[in-house]
Amino acid sequence: MLKRIFTILIAFPAAALLVTLAIANRHSVALVLDPFNPTAPLVSLALPFYVYLFGAMILGVILGGVATWFGQSSWRRQARLQSGEARRWQSEADRLARERDSRVAANGRELPAPETGRTAA
Repeated sequence: MLKRIFTILIAFPAAALLVTLAIANRHSVALVLDPFNPTAPLVSLALPFYVYLFGAMILGVILGGVATWFGQSSWRRQARLQSGEARRWQSEADRLARERDSRVAANGRELPAPETGRTAA
């Protein structure tokens, strides 16, 4: 439900704003990549202005995602180490359960029940 509200209240107006921005900025703009000779540049690119705007927004989203990814690397490393440790403990518990079951099968009887009535002192 929250996702639908987000879509209606934020995404649709944002999309309408971006389409309006693209329509209003259809004129061609030259991007000059030669700072020493701007009148006759060696490298230039002429595209509609909205292409530059959308490209800058997309680049910002990508760079933000990469920065977040690197910022969370310590948490991912810690989760990876702890999951490995959990797997080791689980395999140890499984091994001990198999040993117990094999001893029970070899003896042909149940293991003695733990004593009750003990208190931790």
